[in-house]
Parts: sequence; C-alpha cells; structure tokens
Amino acid sequence: MTHAHDVLVIGSGAAGLTAALALAQERKVLVLAKGKLTSGSTAWAQGGIAAVLDAGDTFENHIHDTMVAGAGLNDRETVEFVIERAPAAIDRLCELGVPFNRDHGDLHLTREGGHSHRRIVHVNDATGWAVQAALLKAAEENPNITLLPNQSCIDLVTGRNQVDYSGSGRVWGAYALDEASGEVVTHVARATVLAAGGAGRVYLFSTSPRGATGDGIAMAWRAGARVSNMEMMQFHPTCLYNLEVKNFLITEAVRGEGGRLFNPVTGERYMEKYDPERMELAPRDVVARANDDQIKRYGLDYVHLDISHQPPEFVMEHFPTIHEKLLGLGIDMTKEPIPVVPAQHYTCGGVKVGLDARTDLPGLWAAGECTESGLHGANRLASNSLLECFVFGEAAAKDILTSWDELDDPPAILPWDESRVTDSDEEVVIKQNWTEIRRFMWNYVGIVRTTKRLERAAHRIRMLRDEVEDYYGHFRVTTDLIELRNLLECADLIVTSALRRHESRGLHFTLNYLKTDPVPRDTVLVP
Repeated sequence: MTHAHDVLVIGSGAAGLTAALALAQERKVLVLAKGKLTSGSTAWAQGGIAAVLDAGDTFENHIHDTMVAGAGLNDRETVEFVIERAPAAIDRLCELGVPFNRDHGDLHLTREGGHSHRRIVHVNDATGWAVQAALLKAAEENPNITLLPNQSCIDLVTGRNQVDYSGSGRVWGAYALDEASGEVVTHVARATVLAAGGAGRVYLFSTSPRGATGDGIAMAWRAGARVSNMEMMQFHPTCLYNLEVKNFLITEAVRGEGGRLFNPVTGERYMEKYDPERMELAPRDVVARANDDQIKRYGLDYVHLDISHQPPEFVMEHFPTIHEKLLGLGIDMTKEPIPVVPAQHYTCGGVKVGLDARTDLPGLWAAGECTESGLHGANRLASNSLLECFVFGEAAAKDILTSWDELDDPPAILPWDESRVTDSDEEVVIKQNWTEIRRFMWNYVGIVRTTKRLERAAHRIRMLRDEVEDYYGHFRVTTDLIELRNLLECADLIVTSALRRHESRGLHFTLNYLKTDPVPRDTVLVP
C-alpha cells in the first residue's frame, strides 16, 4: 500500500506538532506516531520552557547560561537564534490555550539549575502534558492535518527505493508498520520532517518514555545523514529510587525552589564539595556526577533530595503532581526526603541540522531531540529542550513552505518486500538482546567512562550486530524488532563517538582524558 501526502511528519510531540500546525496553513500533512499520539517525551516533561520574560533578565544572560552549561561546544549562532525566538514561542502557546501558572496576571517564572535568573514558564510540575494537550487539540481540529497513531517507521524512503533507482539520497517519505493490520505501508511526500525523539532507552535506567529508541537518528544515519555529538548523553541527577515505580523524574525545579541533596548515611549536604558556589543549582552534569560519586563511594542505593524545610503549602502548590505521586508510595515530601538516583534523561547529539532545520539529505528536515542543532553543546541547559522543539518545528515548516515550488512530486516507489521472510519463532532473541544492550551501555558508557569500558561495549555491539541483522533479514518486522535494530544502531553511534573524543567535556567524562581541550570540536560521524 502506498499513500501520498504533501508533507509527512514523523513524531507527534512538540517538534512534530509545531511543524504540522505551521505547515497546515497551506499544505496537507500526515503525522505518524509510534504508539499513542501522547506517548512521546513531550508529555513527560515536568519542568517547563525557558524564555527571557523577566525585566531583570536579558537574551545575553540566557545565551551565556546556555553556553556555560554546554561547555563551549554550542554553536553561538544557533543559541542566539533559538533564545531570541523564545518569547514569541511562549506567546503562541498562550494563544493555543496552554494554562501557564501566573502571579497577579503575569507569567510565574521559576528557576532551574544552570540558570542565572528566573525564566522558566510552567504549568505546575506537568508542563509537558499541558503543552502536548494544547498542540494535539489544535492539530485534531485542523482539517489539513491527519494524525495516525500506532505506526512504527522502519526506514526512510530514498532514491534507492525508487522504481528508477537513484543514488541522490533524496528522501521521499518512510516505510511504516501499521500495528493494527501488521502491514507495512509506504508513505510518500514532497517533504519529510523527522521529529522522532531521542535514544534514551538505550540505557538501563532512563526517564525517557518506552518508545525513545532512537528511531529517527538510526533511520537518518542508514539513509546517509551525518550525526553529531552522540557521546553527549545527559543524565538527570534526580530520578525517584523505587523498586516498583521506574523512570519517575523529580524535576529540576525542586532544587530550583530550595531542594537540598544529602548523603543518607552521613547526613552531609555534599554539593559544597563539588561546586561550592552553585551547590544544588549547578548544571546537571555536575550534579549527576556528584550523586553518582556519593552512591559509589559509600555503597549507597540512592541519595536524599530534601525540600521539607519549605512550608508544606509551598511544596504542594509548586509540585502537586510529584507530591501526590510520592504520597501514593508512602513518601511525604513536605516532611521527609525523597530517595533519588541519576538516570539517562536527554540525547544532546543527533542528526545534524542547520538553522532552517535541513539535514544533509534533500527532502528531509528534522527538529527536536533527534537532532544536533548546536543549541545544547556538551550539556543541555534545563528547559531549553521544549524551546528547541518549537523554534525548529517552526523553522522546518517555514523553509518547506518557502521552497515548496522547488520540491518535486514523489516518483514511483518500490513497495515493501516481504517475499523472503516468515513470522518469527524466536521472540526471546529480541528480549535478550534488548536487555543486554541496555545493561552494558549503563555499565560501560554511563556517567563516568574509561577507554577500556568503551572498547568492551564496542566489542559487544559488533557481536550483536550480526545476530540482529540475521534476525531482521529472516523474519517479518514487528515494533520490538524495529526498536531493537535502532537501539543497537544508536548504541554503536554513542560508543564510536565517545571513543573519538579524547578529552572530558560536559556530559562526556572519561578517566583516561580528564583535561578539556582548549578548542571545542564536534564529533561528527559520516555514514
């Protein structure tokens, strides 16, 4: 089955829906979602969106904070481009009905780690959910947008898939598995926007949703696009430690509103050892390494995050979602500390894009966590991620609409070929390999790295690649198989990038190269 569209958007989070809404002013748009329309990372974002809105703040302050957090690896032009467009992005979200918290009519601004000023707009501690709901409502009401959930994209359609073969690298859409029917459908379009999220699930412990398996990054890489800085994987310092409830994030804003970190055995408030000036408000990489060091040094399962010194009404007003969730687990954050551990949180590297959101491949634009735009550098500043989605979603749409007349209609495309495969009788292989990847990535390619650990991870990836490719070549695709293939691809990209960086910078901290090079350089991989 082949379906033709004006524009195909892969991903239904902030970046994808922002692009779709802007494109739909003039074109027909199909949005594909893996799983539910709300299953991406956007809905999980607790903190908020960073923008210069306070009278005492400036663009230059926000730019400086972003560059400091990014350890100088950011692209200054990109940082300026995004930050200067932040207030307008907030205005558009207000117009869509996002109910941001207000104080006497003005937007309430909170502060998070790495920020020199209060500049985070938020909806209590569930900003992402409110943003996702508003964008989705607008998209559902737009007659030019078709939303299609439960579609697992397998690969991008390129010139190699044309009936008349072409090596141009031109992207014409994607092959996607319809989970309901089990059929692989060919979606072709003049322009394709990749907004498929990050690769967090390559790690054993992650705050990312189940579907964050690096699909967009892996598909673009296989199609011939460059990827950059994949070794820069952000670990959030404070994920709830609970054996029953996994992947529940305790937002950065808890520390922004006065939360303190303690060693549960010694009772020591230890951040003064690691960053005496900024303490708990140091950037995430610093706090995550401090927590990791305390846990390993003292043989702990977790450290304590405590905000119980604040009035109970203050805590419940600022963090109602977290307070309610913890109460259900027997923890009252107004009276006692919260047990927390670091966990993978954000993919700072990805598919290289310019300010127009164009990738290396003609016909393919990309936005959001699957990209490396130059905004985040070696460590993402808190609450800059949703902002990037809005700015680059808009940029992609604007560039596509501006260049529409130069975009050709799709040629005849070969259908998906299932003539040589059968249904799998070895599903256990997928589960085993998935578990193995996530475990060795956590142990060998985590917060603190060594060359020997990275080489061990690379060796295991080589062994698994033959196994996964053999499996992929013999059996019909399922979502689990698609995700496993992409996870392994992303693990390889992360490890290869980490081995090439012979310094410690930002999120990449290696005991073999503790110094930071005087000149920052991106790690760019070419297919």
